Amino acid sequence: MAKIVVIGGTGLIGSKVVAKLREHGHEAVAAAPSTGVDSLTGEGLSEAMAGSQVVVDVSNSPSFEENAVMEFFTTSTTNLLAAEAAAGVGHHVALTIVGTDRPQNIPYFRAKSAQEKLIRDSGIPYSLVHATQFFEFLGAIADISMDGDQTVHLPGALMQPIAAEDVATAVARTAAGAPVNGDIEIAGPEQFTMDEFVRRGLAFRNDPRQVVQDPDATYYGAHIEERTLVPVDGAQIFATRLDEWLPANPPRR
Repeated sequence: MAKIVVIGGTGLIGSKVVAKLREHGHEAVAAAPSTGVDSLTGEGLSEAMAGSQVVVDVSNSPSFEENAVMEFFTTSTTNLLAAEAAAGVGHHVALTIVGTDRPQNIPYFRAKSAQEKLIRDSGIPYSLVHATQFFEFLGAIADISMDGDQTVHLPGALMQPIAAEDVATAVARTAAGAPVNGDIEIAGPEQFTMDEFVRRGLAFRNDPRQVVQDPDATYYGAHIEERTLVPVDGAQIFATRLDEWLPANPPRR
């Protein structure tokens, strides 16, 4: 059994990772600003790292603005890696995104790519878990893709979304295992076009907004290629399907 520090351990994914690790007997520490650990400023990091064997980073930037998101992931990761090196941590696990290694112009993806490079170059054994988009962000994707009051414009790019619960399972398993010093891709079992994914979710929730496929529409402000958001061969495929997930998950507030 290991002491495992989970950065972002009170959030959507982190809280689930902490619970799963504790269920299996590990000493899982939920580290977040609310618990006195701030990876962006460095506050509390050395104390949290003391005696830990593994650090899991599932933290996320509070802003997706281009400069802010780059600053968050590079500064936070630099601080984490320095604290881990000083404490002798033997495994760094980071949750990242499917598609960061493919041509695209999404600022958030560029920031995650910079984070991944810092981890690979750190000399600390690591595992990078690349997840597809979460089911949980269905509503947020609709909200940022509005044109007027009732129409959601989305590209026809493919996606293979995954439930947050399955993401947490993958991250916890990775943290409990040996470093792979490489990349793991995870995804749900079904591919949709982006408009189809959101249309099905809104229809189930009796949301009156119309969803249209628009080749000029953007995803978080950027145009994307057809297969940027889907995994490559060899990805770990989890079982939860959209039709199973929707009844158990009302809209997030």
